[in-house]
Amino acid sequence: ETERRFQETERILKEQSLKTDRQITRLSQEIGNLGGKWGRFVENMVAPACETLFLNRDIPVHQVSQRVRKRLDGKTLEIDVLVTNENHVLVVEVKSSLSVDDVKELIKNLREFRQFFPEYNHKQLYGAVAGIEIEEGADKYAYRQGLFVLAQKGENVVILNDTEFQPKTWYNI
Repeated sequence: ETERRFQETERILKEQSLKTDRQITRLSQEIGNLGGKWGRFVENMVAPACETLFLNRDIPVHQVSQRVRKRLDGKTLEIDVLVTNENHVLVVEVKSSLSVDDVKELIKNLREFRQFFPEYNHKQLYGAVAGIEIEEGADKYAYRQGLFVLAQKGENVVILNDTEFQPKTWYNI
């Protein structure tokens, strides 16, 4: 009798464990989907603002593209927002919460950009990071690396760099 009860309890625990595992998997997928939607929401705030923001910094904007992807030799480079005109191309990395590691990742992408996009080799390449929330030190680090720093201020997106800021032009390294 004790053995039978033990086996029944074990069976019930296994069923519950499997049910819990399925619920955790489903919840993880829903959270992932929500994160992706939040990321697109943030990109959709930043992209339209780029035209005015960079024009105010004497960089006219002819085209703003979102989620630009290019494959090369089995590697992929994805750009959140790509801003172009006759003389410039700006790569904007957009995050809901911007960290120093995100800035480092953008710098890596800027160093590889011209290999993936040789059609822009004749243009000055600038970088920018944008975040709704900016983790401590990420903005200062980005600024010191020669990147524009964009952030939410009230209902608007603004460039945090002062008007004396000179962006770094990136080349293949």
